[in-house]
Amino acid sequence: QVQLVESGGGLVQAGGSLRLSCTASGRTFSSYDMGWFRQAPGKEREFLAAISRDEYHTYYADSVKGRFTISRDNAKNTVYLQMNSLKPEDTAVYYCAATTYTLARIPTAYVHWGQGTQVTVSS
Repeated sequence: QVQLVESGGGLVQAGGSLRLSCTASGRTFSSYDMGWFRQAPGKEREFLAAISRDEYHTYYADSVKGRFTISRDNAKNTVYLQMNSLKPEDTAVYYCAATTYTLARIPTAYVHWGQGTQVTVSS
């Protein structure tokens, strides 16, 4: 069993940056590809980015490509999401998740989820 805990959310002005972290418990973190999703009120959960278990391959949604960067440190059991040039429409609860699939982009492919961290971008 893997437990995921996100941190780093908060309130930021448009154009600013935030770095989210997601730390996993257990010794199997490096066995999973990891992903970041977000969900705004009244909207479906949206895929943002995924990173392979070997750290070398990434995939981004068009909506965040060039602004967000996913990375991981297997020695620290942590995956990160660096978010730059934030916009008010980036306001949402952000989730990290673990999957046994390769760079999966749909929520149902992910088996472990964190509790989420709120990101609010003011205009």
